[in-house]
Amino acid sequence: MSAKIGVIGSGSWATAMIKMLSDNQQDKQINWWVRRQEDLEYISQYHHNPSYLSAVEVKLDKIALFLDAKDVIQQSDIIILNTPAAYLEDALSEVNEIDLKDKIIVTAIKGIVPSIRMIVGEFINQQFQVPLADIVVVGGPCHAEEVSLEKLSYLTFASKNAANAAVVAQFFQTHYINTIVSNDLLGVEYGAVLKNIYALACGICHGLGYGDNFQAVLISNAIREMEYFVDAIDPQTREINHSAYLGDLLVTSYSQFSRNRTFGNMIGKGYSVKSAQLEMNMVAEGYLASECIQDIIHKHHLDMPICNTVYNILYKNQPATHAVKALSEKLS
Repeated sequence: MSAKIGVIGSGSWATAMIKMLSDNQQDKQINWWVRRQEDLEYISQYHHNPSYLSAVEVKLDKIALFLDAKDVIQQSDIIILNTPAAYLEDALSEVNEIDLKDKIIVTAIKGIVPSIRMIVGEFINQQFQVPLADIVVVGGPCHAEEVSLEKLSYLTFASKNAANAAVVAQFFQTHYINTIVSNDLLGVEYGAVLKNIYALACGICHGLGYGDNFQAVLISNAIREMEYFVDAIDPQTREINHSAYLGDLLVTSYSQFSRNRTFGNMIGKGYSVKSAQLEMNMVAEGYLASECIQDIIHKHHLDMPICNTVYNILYKNQPATHAVKALSEKLS
């Protein structure tokens, strides 16, 4: 099947997806929106992204570069959204409902649009009237850095319409990427949001000096808390131990490449939120998600002690030492 695939975003995960798409053997045209002109000019000349995953070769014989996101969307059949959640509205500011009509919209964003407290799939559905059946969510576990090294990884593609998920999945299959198709659109997307918050919790605890024994208990409680949440939001039969849920949680909580664990570790060591953000110079999606998810917790009257603890540390200035000590008495 031939297709025109547009990628909106030029960070590390977007660059990793460009690599996967161009390494895949299916017939396709790849249209790539690069946010900064200086990056686009560098990529055009040197075939590498100067700002993210700079070792990855950008195969320009298969890729067209754009500075206008609307141009990419209008010239593509499948649109992959891959900006930080907080920047998505700005990236789509010139895009309207007609531009997205009859296209498959893929969200590779593991965060919540902060201004409206919605996961990206719901935002695209409500803001642009894209049917949920035409939305596909990409789940992990899969770090961009390991994709760049071609280490064997797995991606889950979830949609209310399994056929659309399968269509998208076929363009990512390579010798180092295996693909899985799921019909759990909301569960996979909410799971991807929550695992970032739990990775923050793991980082905070590591920064405070808690060891592997405690981390194991924390993560085992986190996966149960995630299951409790997604079952309350979207009740259906799902296996929470599958890779899109437990696998993604594990890699984000433990990996050296995890931005959220790194951010949390800095908070646990005493950094302020602002100083941690400045030093990282990358977006930790779990920070904004932690605040946004509180609205949903309160709306549904959910008991989410790990999420609440992270929120209280990051937004209520509760000392991490005291907050984690109180949390430890609730874990089992």
